[in-house]
Amino acid sequence: MPFRLCAAVWAGKTVAALSRMLGHRGSSLPGHVALRIYPGTLRALARRAKKGVILVTGTNGKTTTNNMIAQMLSDAGHSVIINREGANMLPGIATAFVRSAGVNPAYSFDYAVLEVDEASFPRVVEQVNPDVVVVTNFFRDQLDRYGELDQTISFIRDALRKLPKTRLVLNGDDPLVAQLGRIGPETTYFGLAPHGRVLDTSGASREARFCPLCGTDLHYSFYHYSQLGLYECTGCGFERPEPAVQGWEAVSSVDETTCRVVLDGRDFRLNLPTQGFYNLYNALAALCAGSGLRLEPETMLKSLYHYKPEIGRLQHFRHRGRPLYLNLVKNPAGFNESLAILLAARGSKDLYIAINDNAADGRDISWLWDVDVELLAEPDLEINRFLCSGERAAEMAVRLKYAGVSARKIGVEPRVQDAVGEMVRGGGDAAYLLATYTALWPTEKALSTMSDGK
Repeated sequence: MPFRLCAAVWAGKTVAALSRMLGHRGSSLPGHVALRIYPGTLRALARRAKKGVILVTGTNGKTTTNNMIAQMLSDAGHSVIINREGANMLPGIATAFVRSAGVNPAYSFDYAVLEVDEASFPRVVEQVNPDVVVVTNFFRDQLDRYGELDQTISFIRDALRKLPKTRLVLNGDDPLVAQLGRIGPETTYFGLAPHGRVLDTSGASREARFCPLCGTDLHYSFYHYSQLGLYECTGCGFERPEPAVQGWEAVSSVDETTCRVVLDGRDFRLNLPTQGFYNLYNALAALCAGSGLRLEPETMLKSLYHYKPEIGRLQHFRHRGRPLYLNLVKNPAGFNESLAILLAARGSKDLYIAINDNAADGRDISWLWDVDVELLAEPDLEINRFLCSGERAAEMAVRLKYAGVSARKIGVEPRVQDAVGEMVRGGGDAAYLLATYTALWPTEKALSTMSDGK
């Protein structure tokens, strides 16, 4: 190992150890230090992947999909490097390698499975040559940082054109993603067949009203959510591609989400220990990637059955037998899917919404007006209380009031710790806690302290 690379690795490891001692996660700083000492750190360490590098990008579902793939590979007996905590920019990805690196020149591992921020994707692939790229979906997200959605897609498209040998795994139900299939030499798609909750019309936040290739109106037979569904263009013939991995007969309940799936020509049942149809997309993406890596279907399905969500990915807590659900919300599409889970649940509920506007959340919170909050004003929903928290709690309360939610049901408590305490002591049969990124961590910490466990 070259001296500067060795110095960069040891410096990064030292910073990581100090961060942990001080109670920080240290998910990005070690990589930042290593890259300052030796800018080629990431490139050099990524080359030590013996069997391949898999990158996962897109707006929603990156962390879950990435971790599902890594778990399947690990359960199949492979050594894996992963940025599990969702630190998905260049320093965070470098940190994942630095933490795992040894100083032995022969040090190697089987796979690197890396979640990559969309805007960082071009810079990452300049240093990491991926064998597989998985793209989950595209939605508007942090307009102040990413700009318009077309710009985000162009970041990915232009970078993929420089990867002529990379296999693409794409969401065929999202026309904004499926259009990328014309770039790669080998593309496989995943998707969902119609199920009991498909829609004839989509919400106001739908992104793809026009064909991404010719600009003609897209015709939809049905929607799963937002712009994901069965589409075709009457202008140029662009249409939903046939998925290599498709979920059939999907059903979601409080405890699990299931569907039928065909792998290697055989029929299987995919069972996820969590709710929400959007989680099926994450699992189908992982299965599609894993199938291309020749993993056994039984191994993959067993991994998914035992998969435990990361922090804020529909995390389940309990307090005196009462369920508490924590979910990350960061854009209209993801927020709407969280609301869909809430609306489908039976019994009385308390709802906590924590909104921050730090850099990691996006400074512009105008996206809250694109969320279908009006659905929460329905009188038969049995929502006892709406509690708004975080730095922009007041703005969220205003959004609820304009949506038609009764003002007497809306509370404001900017202090996360106190607000979580009120939720834990709430009177509903269950509590749902939704939080933006920087509000998520203090919310999770408070829940972990106050609840009986997960």
